[in-house]
Amino acid sequence: MKKIITMSLAGALLLASGCANKPAGSNAGATGSLKDGTYTAAKPGMNADVEVEVKIANGKIDAVTVTGNEETPGIGGELVNAKGEVKLNGGESPITLIPKRIVEGQSIKVDSVTGATITSYAIMNAVGDAIEQAGGNKDDFKTEVKSSEKLEDMTSDVVVVGGGGAGLAAAIAAGEDGATVTVIEKNGEVGGDTLVCGAIYNTPDEKLQKEVTMTDTVKTTVEKALSEKPVSDEHKALQAEVKKQWDKYKADGRTDLFDTKEWYALQTWINGDKVGNLDLVKKLCYDSYDAYEWIKDDLGMGFDDKISQGAGSLWQRTHTSKMKMGTGFISTYLDKIDAMDNVTIVTEATGKSLVKKDDKITGVVCADRNGNEFTVTANKGVVLSTGGFAANSKMVQEYNTSGKWDDLSKLMTTNRTSCSQGDGIVMAKEAGASLTDMEQIQLLYLGNTKDGQLTKYPPRDVNGTDQLIFINKNGERFVREDGRRDEICLGVLSQPDAIFYMLESGDGKGYVDIKDPEWRSADGFTFEYLEKNGYIVVADTLDEMAEKLGCDKAALQATVDAFNNCVDGKETDEFGRTLYSVKLENGPWVATPRQACVHHTMGGVTIDTDTRVLDESGKAIEGLYAAGEITGGIHGANRLGGNAVVDTVVFGKAAGEQVIADNK
Repeated sequence: MKKIITMSLAGALLLASGCANKPAGSNAGATGSLKDGTYTAAKPGMNADVEVEVKIANGKIDAVTVTGNEETPGIGGELVNAKGEVKLNGGESPITLIPKRIVEGQSIKVDSVTGATITSYAIMNAVGDAIEQAGGNKDDFKTEVKSSEKLEDMTSDVVVVGGGGAGLAAAIAAGEDGATVTVIEKNGEVGGDTLVCGAIYNTPDEKLQKEVTMTDTVKTTVEKALSEKPVSDEHKALQAEVKKQWDKYKADGRTDLFDTKEWYALQTWINGDKVGNLDLVKKLCYDSYDAYEWIKDDLGMGFDDKISQGAGSLWQRTHTSKMKMGTGFISTYLDKIDAMDNVTIVTEATGKSLVKKDDKITGVVCADRNGNEFTVTANKGVVLSTGGFAANSKMVQEYNTSGKWDDLSKLMTTNRTSCSQGDGIVMAKEAGASLTDMEQIQLLYLGNTKDGQLTKYPPRDVNGTDQLIFINKNGERFVREDGRRDEICLGVLSQPDAIFYMLESGDGKGYVDIKDPEWRSADGFTFEYLEKNGYIVVADTLDEMAEKLGCDKAALQATVDAFNNCVDGKETDEFGRTLYSVKLENGPWVATPRQACVHHTMGGVTIDTDTRVLDESGKAIEGLYAAGEITGGIHGANRLGGNAVVDTVVFGKAAGEQVIADNK
C-alpha cells in the first residue's frame, strides 16, 4: 500500500492559548466534570445535519462517532470506491479524522481538515452540545490543539502539484513508467474540482452510437459545419477529412449516429469560436477514446452502457460515470495508486514557487498547513495540475476582458473555493511561463440557487437534455436547451431575477417514479429532501406546477404545447433546438431552479501538444509540464460540456508519460 503524508495530530500535539506545556487531555476544570454516558447531537454541515454520538467515560471524552451525514464524498464525507471500500490513501475525511483529533486532544478546537472546514466545524460544534448534555461547559474544552509536526524536504523523480483528476492521472502514468512520484495537494484530501464535476466524458464510441438514430435536424449540424468558409489551411484540411467521412456515411445509407474523432475535433474547435489551438484540440479529441479505454479497461472505471448528450456537449457522445459526481474518477485513481509503491501523496501542503536552476525547473517550494516551508526536489520534472481560477473572484474580474460578460463579481461559482484559485498559474508565470486565452471565462447554467454548486439535481438535468425544457419565471422558454453553454448563460442572465427552471415530466426513457423511496439524485439525495429544501418543485399536474411557480397557467401550457408540436414535427423550434426524444405530457412534473455561475476558465499556462510549458518566445521550459484546467489554448472561447474531464484524462496521462520520455 502506498503511503500518504499529512499533518497528523497523534504524537505531535501542541496546546495553544497559553497552555503549550499542558499534556493532551488535561483541560483544567474540565476533566472529571462530565457525567459518564453516551450522548447524541447534530449540527448543520455542508449538505444537511451531521449527527454525532459522544461517549463520556471517567469524566473524559472517550469516543466520538459520526452516526449520520449527507456530506460530499471525498470532501466532507468518506470517499468510497465501486466496491464500497473507504479510500484513505488520498487523505482522511472530517467524518473520521475530526473525532480522532477531538479524543486525542480532549478539545473541540482542533485542526479542521483543509478544504472541508464546514463539516469539520459541524462535528466540533455537535460534540460541544454533547458535552453540555453531560453536564460540562463546552468552553472548557476549547483549548486550541494544533499539530506541531513539520513536513521535511523530499526528493522524487516527478513532482505533481495538484491532486485533482489531471494530477492523479499524471502521477499514475509516470509511476507506471517506473518513476517515483510525489503528489502535492493543498486540501486535506485529493480530488479537487473533479470530485464535484458532472462526471461526463465525451468520446466517439461506435458501439454505443449504433444504438442512436440520427435525425434530420441533427444532420443539419454537420452540414452547417462543412459549409463554413475555412479560416486557415488547417481548418480546410480537417473540414475536408470530415466531409469525406460524412459523404461515405450517407452513401452507405446509415441511420445510426455519425461520429468520428475528426468530427469531434472540428465541432469542438468551431464551438470554441475557433479561438483554440487546433493542434491541442486534435490532441484532446483524437486521444479521447484511448484515454477512455485506459481509465475504463486498465484502471477499472465504471461507465453507463448508454450514450447521451450532456449539458452543453452538443453531440450524443457523452459517457456517464456509474458513481456519484466525480467520485468514480478519483476513487479509480486511488485504487490504482494504492497498488503502487512508487507514488506518495502529500496532503495539506501548498505549492508556493518553482525552483529553477540553470534554466531548468528542479523542484517546488511548498508550505505545510502551519506555514513551514519545505522543498520537494524533482529529478526529472514537475507537472502543474492545480486547476483554473474560477473561484478567485479578483482574478476573474482582472481577466474578464473578452466583452462577452458584464460584471461577474456578484456571481457564484460552481467550483470549490479551496480549489481553482489560480495559484499554479501564478507560480508558472513567475517562472517565465507564457499565458494563453486568460480572458476566456465560462459560465455554466447548472448552479443551484443556494450556493451555486453542481449538486442536488435530478439526473436528466445534466445527462438528458432531450427530455427537458428551460422556462423562466413567466413560464416561457427563452433559449435552445441543447445549445452552447455561453449562449444559454447569456439567456439566463437576461431573465427575471437571472434564474430559470429546468422542467421535466413523467415521460421518457429511463424515467424513475419520483415517489419511489429508493430513488436518489445523481449526488445521492431523495426527492423528499430536494423538495423540502427548495432544490426542486414537484407537482402532479402542469396547472399545479404553474401555481407553485407563480406563473400564468395558460402561458405555461402554451409553452409546453408549442414544444410538443416541435417534437411531432408540426412546428420548427423558434430557438433552433435540434435534439428531441419525447413529448412532455404526463405528471409528475419536476422543476429545478438553477442559475448561471462562473464555472471554467479556458485560459492558462501555454503548453505544446506534449504538455511542455512554453515561455514567451514559444520555447519549452525544461522540466516543467502542465495538464488540466491550469492550461490554456484547448477549449477556446467556449468549452463543450464533458470536455473538461476528457482534458484531465488525456493531458494528465500525457504529462506523466512525457516527463519520463524527455528523460530517456
